Amino acid sequence: QVQLVESGGGLVQPGGSLRLSCAASGSFFIVNAMGWYRQPPGKQRERVAFITRGSSTNHADSVAGRFTISRDNAKNTVYLQMSSLKPEDTAVYYCNADVQRSFSTSMANYWGQGTQVTVSS
Repeated sequence: QVQLVESGGGLVQPGGSLRLSCAASGSFFIVNAMGWYRQPPGKQRERVAFITRGSSTNHADSVAGRFTISRDNAKNTVYLQMSSLKPEDTAVYYCNADVQRSFSTSMANYWGQGTQVTVSS
């Protein structure tokens, strides 16, 4: 079984910073693309950023210049450094990853359980 475990959420004031982490654990061959999504209250889930295994990145326009996605392949972990946070960044943040369970199996997509980020004074 593959699990994605997120950490680092919490309450922060506007203009503050937070760093989210998501580690893949369990039995698998390789972790490929990883990403962060968020779901604000009463809204649909949206992609925030993703990163390939080779560390090519893409960030949503709404967070570009404020958020940075990165990864550590040796630790099977993806990070989201969030700076200059705004109240509209308040959401549940979810980690997502494409994982190949074994050399002979195809890729499967996994989600973390989500971590709450609240930006408020």
